[in-house]
Amino acid sequence: MRRIFNILRLATRDYLHEWQMSGCFVLALAAVLGPMMVLFGLKFGIVGSMLQDLVQDPRNREIHPVTSGHYKKAWLDQLSQRPDVAFAIPLTRSIAATIRLKSNSSPRILSVEMIPTAKGEPLFEPGAAVPVKIDEIVLSAEAARKLNVKVGDQVDGSLSRRFAGHKERVHLPLKVVGVARPRAFGRDGAFVTLAMAEAAEDFRDGHAVPDLGWKGDIIPDDVRTYPGFRLYASSIYDVSSLRDELAAQGLDVRTRSEDIDIVQRMDHNLTFVFWAIAVIGLFGFALSLGASLWANVDRKRRELSVLRLVGFRTGDIVWFPVIQSLYTAVLGWGLAALIYQGVASTINRMLGGQLANTQEVCRLLPDHYLIALGLTVGSAIFAAILAGLRSARIEPSEGLREI
Repeated sequence: MRRIFNILRLATRDYLHEWQMSGCFVLALAAVLGPMMVLFGLKFGIVGSMLQDLVQDPRNREIHPVTSGHYKKAWLDQLSQRPDVAFAIPLTRSIAATIRLKSNSSPRILSVEMIPTAKGEPLFEPGAAVPVKIDEIVLSAEAARKLNVKVGDQVDGSLSRRFAGHKERVHLPLKVVGVARPRAFGRDGAFVTLAMAEAAEDFRDGHAVPDLGWKGDIIPDDVRTYPGFRLYASSIYDVSSLRDELAAQGLDVRTRSEDIDIVQRMDHNLTFVFWAIAVIGLFGFALSLGASLWANVDRKRRELSVLRLVGFRTGDIVWFPVIQSLYTAVLGWGLAALIYQGVASTINRMLGGQLANTQEVCRLLPDHYLIALGLTVGSAIFAAILAGLRSARIEPSEGLREI
């Protein structure tokens, strides 16, 4: 340990003594590593933001049936049990999925579209209220604005039909348990329970709804089918496989898988380009540093042989270029990180206004800095091996011959 400490002290003093050459090595490394960090920061920032938008926007995970069909709830329930499905719920006929709403705080009567929902609704904010009773609704932001209502208020819902030759209208008091975020539904809409959507459809079809006291024909529940459904994959990476599986069952669906594939291919291609440049740059710098350390060992053959004479072993001498290369790696990485910070802040300040507030054009995570440090140190050690092999061949007698 004492010999290692002494070789560490001597290597450090020699590194500081020749500060001009050491500084050139550090600047050379920073000149290679800094632009690579900026390049990866741009790749991670721009493409990462695009992927983040794709992942966070639930509409990119939605799978729409193109045409109306006859879907049974049992089939949808079975579909929702799949690990690649995050949410699945039937849809009633669109012509029957409307309701007129009236509030005491607004003079207008608003006709809104009813969207069946349930626990786990992907369009809502995490933890947002979801209607669980037939008389509870979540209004879209636009509908809440026009009705001038907020959470906890009550609105009057009304449905009309022509039954047995007479025009009928029923009223149902509805409690507003939530207001959806604007991007959840851009039109006038109300998220309701599936039971409420089914009740509205049954009423308009002339069927009875015993739970609400609406009279009509009695139909068995097991004959109900739905013309459509709302289906959301667990992630954007599951959309294509779900689409293909539904297509294999004869269902024609529409997705945003093409947009997702474009961004994924862009990410893959840019990652390949970056690593190709990184490997070439680091390998070239490693060879350059190795050649410089090799020449440095040749230049200091006399001094290193004297160390052998005073008792240092071959393994101790090998540590001499390794320690100096580690200093170069750490200092060069630190300077490159500072260069990146300056360039990244400038880029984000110039172009940040074109993105959302939480997005950055050029961005690196703490893990990326550590990865860059690890690659740099690894390259430096590889370079030092060349010089270490050279220093290991120095004989103590060489120092005596040159005295």
